[in-house]
Amino acid sequence: MLKKVVLLALPGVAPFEFGVICEVFGIDRSETGGPCFDFTVATADPGPVRTSLGFTMNIEAGLEVAAHADLVAVPAHEITGIDPRYFDVIRAAEARGAWVLSVCSGAFALAQAGILDGRRATTHWMHTDRLARQFPNTEVDADVLFVEDRKVVTSAGTAAGIDAALHIVRKEYGAAATNVIARRMVVPPQRDGGQSQYIDTPVQEYASDSFSRVAEWMLENLASDLTVDQLARKALMSSRTFARRFRAEMGTTPAAWLNRQRIIRAQQLLEETDLGLENVAQQTGFGTAAVMRHHFVKVLQTTPTLYRRAFGARQSA
Repeated sequence: MLKKVVLLALPGVAPFEFGVICEVFGIDRSETGGPCFDFTVATADPGPVRTSLGFTMNIEAGLEVAAHADLVAVPAHEITGIDPRYFDVIRAAEARGAWVLSVCSGAFALAQAGILDGRRATTHWMHTDRLARQFPNTEVDADVLFVEDRKVVTSAGTAAGIDAALHIVRKEYGAAATNVIARRMVVPPQRDGGQSQYIDTPVQEYASDSFSRVAEWMLENLASDLTVDQLARKALMSSRTFARRFRAEMGTTPAAWLNRQRIIRAQQLLEETDLGLENVAQQTGFGTAAVMRHHFVKVLQTTPTLYRRAFGARQSA
């Protein structure tokens, strides 16, 4: 299980992206039911490290502390002139099967280390063309919030790093632990649309009261057979207008959004209750355990049974 986290502070590090990793992994949340990580910030030459905003941070630990890290994180930084000692740390982490996470332009350090060859990846939209041009062996996806490819996670700019970091926590600790962190940060715990390896589009905040009310009603009626026509009537729109505006404002289709919310609710029930799989499926709108299993495998790449075995209350007690 993920325990030891090392954040690399490269010259020109971006304070916001740096702070995101510190916020997710650097705070002990055990008293509120969340995880506690062995968190360290490291740099190639301990001492002052210049940030992208001109001020410096004093980093005491050297790169040797990353030797046994379960996660090595690389925030945004200056793209050129990277000290090759960072590449050694990144390669070693990937080779031993540790998680490797980059935020924004941090993907360039991963690419220069060679671990993005043959992998899907992303970065800030301003840099995706450059990443694809400089590293043609990497499949760069410019339209996603983050990508996971075999424990290497690359994220888009700024706040996308939160989503990517919470994704790793969710994979290692489950939805309940992720929710503890998300509540503390006052961010949505599940912006990823349920994709275990990539995010098609970020889910937007509700842009109108009508969609806020409809979304809340959908969450209250997950067990029902909800159709676009029914939802459109609730929003006082035609079905065609509702489907178009829902996608524009929520970042996904009504069916995809509803399916993801059902999976989230099923995860919570599997973690927190002893309800049978058929009962969970009925309460979440999947109807049968077989249908629920299909969606779990497709979206989470695991079965409800294995998910409960990994994250259920009895196993974590």
